[in-house]
Amino acid sequence: MRLIRWLVAISFVAFSAAFLSFSDAQQPFKGKGKGGMDPSQKADMELFHFLLDHRTEITRTITKRDDGVESVTESNNSKVAEKIQEHVASMKKRVEEKRPIHLRDPLFAAIFKNADKIDFRWEKTAKGAKVLETSKDAYVVKLLQAHAEVVSLFLKNGHAEVMKNHELPKQ
Repeated sequence: MRLIRWLVAISFVAFSAAFLSFSDAQQPFKGKGKGGMDPSQKADMELFHFLLDHRTEITRTITKRDDGVESVTESNNSKVAEKIQEHVASMKKRVEEKRPIHLRDPLFAAIFKNADKIDFRWEKTAKGAKVLETSKDAYVVKLLQAHAEVVSLFLKNGHAEVMKNHELPKQ
């Protein structure tokens, strides 16, 4: 019985150490608050889930460019169009401030790791947003294009797609 308690205690310590190491590895960026979330992350998640819940009302086109990607995301529903604009503005700020989200997904982690190599511009359209993301770094261009495709998959497949991890493009 003593041996079993000892093994349980050792397993608990090992699990705790591994968990803490994983948590620290997932938080290499500034601006983290209690529990690893920055202050605006909950609001950003709620906004993202709103868009997922209304994904059938959203259209999206992406155009790959030699230096990145251009996307147009819109909705005939004015409330959804407004939320698209809020989401884009929030994500632009996150990239600029290197305040990542969705770090368990290798693609999102790589985007934020390379945030300083991304030029992110956007403008409102009558029904949503037009985004231009470019880079002078050839690999970051691939990351931006892969990210644009994944965002389109979020709209196509909903929450099930969000739960997946997305592979990095080859360098």
